Amino acid sequence: MTAASTATTPATAPLPPFEHSYAGLPGHFYAEIPPTPVPEPLLLRLNRALASELGLDADWLASADGVAMLAGNRLPATAKPIAMAYAGHQFGNFVPSLGDGRAILLGEVIDRHGRRRDLQLKGSGRTPFSRSGDGRAVLGPVLREYILGEAMHGLGIPTTRALGMVATGEPVFRERPEPGAILTRVAASHIRVGTFEYFARRGDTDAVRTLADYLIQRHYPELADSAEPYADLLAAVAARQGELIARWLLVGFIHGVMNTDNMALSGETIDYGPCAFMDAYDPNQVYSSIDRFGRYAYGQQPSIGLWNLTQLANCLLPLLDDDVDAAKTKARSALDAYGKAFEPAYYGGLRAKIGLMDDTGTDTGADDELVTDLLGRMAQHRADFTNTFRLLSDASPEDPSTLEPIRSQLAEPAALDDWAAQWRTRLAKQDETDAERQARMRALNPAYIPRNHRVQEVIEAATDRGDLAPLEQLLAVVSRPFEDHLELAEYRKPPAVHEVVHQTFCGT
Repeated sequence: MTAASTATTPATAPLPPFEHSYAGLPGHFYAEIPPTPVPEPLLLRLNRALASELGLDADWLASADGVAMLAGNRLPATAKPIAMAYAGHQFGNFVPSLGDGRAILLGEVIDRHGRRRDLQLKGSGRTPFSRSGDGRAVLGPVLREYILGEAMHGLGIPTTRALGMVATGEPVFRERPEPGAILTRVAASHIRVGTFEYFARRGDTDAVRTLADYLIQRHYPELADSAEPYADLLAAVAARQGELIARWLLVGFIHGVMNTDNMALSGETIDYGPCAFMDAYDPNQVYSSIDRFGRYAYGQQPSIGLWNLTQLANCLLPLLDDDVDAAKTKARSALDAYGKAFEPAYYGGLRAKIGLMDDTGTDTGADDELVTDLLGRMAQHRADFTNTFRLLSDASPEDPSTLEPIRSQLAEPAALDDWAAQWRTRLAKQDETDAERQARMRALNPAYIPRNHRVQEVIEAATDRGDLAPLEQLLAVVSRPFEDHLELAEYRKPPAVHEVVHQTFCGT
């Protein structure tokens, strides 16, 4: 059987049948399109832990039939492949028709916890939304998405994840020929702010209402009997996004391309393109090669999150009230949920990162000043974000020698000293031992992140030499980032001057 004919051939799969709640929506919400077969699919990595969580047979997925499915060459009879329609604001400019230009949703499975999860193939060929693109993905970005998804999961941050990676056996032409690959993405859903924009900008209020009702049913069922379901939906989405972005900041994550088509309304982190974790702390840090003006810099992410949600609010206005002014008032009130979720998550998280407890009678304003002061010193003296907080977790304010590793993070070590004295005074007010505080802090401050130079090492090893050993080592530490991996302790180190990665790339 030739590769060109395999996509229409059902695979005999010991898998639970796919469900298709999204494909049950009106036909203009998506396009039915099969994946384009590839010549020589080769399994690069299977996420066996995720397969188990989904109730899928990992051994079958690793078999020839399973790999053929992950490549899009053979699909189970219950699959109904579709490309979803959406629009989006890209760097603030509205694009009315984007859609899945290189991704195909096979369907949904119910995992072992009763949650509905999408299975989508990324890099599976052209769709009606591809425009001039080839619908393919190259190995480097696929590796980055796999690594970053597992790292975020290890950090306990809501995220899409990769079930597997398959090499296609054919080159993909970008600036140069690169090896092609397909990633199987697992998501709570793929509904985005841009999905609502697609219909709202066309004046299709019925479709906006249908989509909103579906979103409530799938992700916010507690709102089904609300007197104001669409205002409450906007507030619920805003609260999830506020908490999510706060959690990004607390681990130094920079999404890189926070376009409205990259904001999932489930509250998961989605679309790992030129994303990165900071090394040295800098609120203005940008890595993305396409973010030339810093729109999506680390410190801009909270305001961009609200900007994106405002675009969603504009889409929902006709559902909120027949009177435009009343609808806008309801939308503004609903959007207040964003700050109400973000601020305690972020500032409370920062206080916890330096070991402070919000006890009754605590002056959180003074505590916030203490944290802000530390961040200012870190920025001024180029301290490593991750290592500073992790080393602080191991320190004992009463033992100056334990502060030396932290002092060494700063270009001028003495710049930490008066801050450390204030920290010691504040901690003395808490009724706990050093060991108890250190345990709390170590559970919040990771020792490992997927540092950019390490991710680049993985990409170069796999792309240039077909060597996946660096991938396995990096995944070992970032999937359990709060543990001490003594045999891989070098992965904690920030990059040397010659290793610094200044730009990351989308790879589309």
